[in-house]
Amino acid sequence: MINSNSYFEGNVLSLGYTTAAGKSTVGVMEPGSYEFGTGSAEVMTVIEGEMEVVLPGETESKMIGKGEFYEVPANSKFQVTVNVQTSYLCQYS
Repeated sequence: MINSNSYFEGNVLSLGYTTAAGKSTVGVMEPGSYEFGTGSAEVMTVIEGEMEVVLPGETESKMIGKGEFYEVPANSKFQVTVNVQTSYLCQYS
């Protein structure tokens, strides 16, 4: 089953699905700054565009571009800033 999710007044949209490999979402972010919380560990891959990310426990941001990924530990919060529409794949573990 595919689940539809909308966050930040529709500025972040995602479709969730489950395969043999586990749960994932594919989505798009409009330009803006967002803070996300997670209950599960995540691997976030940028499909198109780029994200400036501040990971838990860090103060410096990292620019993550097309084809690159970052990991977020479970039960944490992280900040994302996008300057252009950006698509992503988020895989949960």
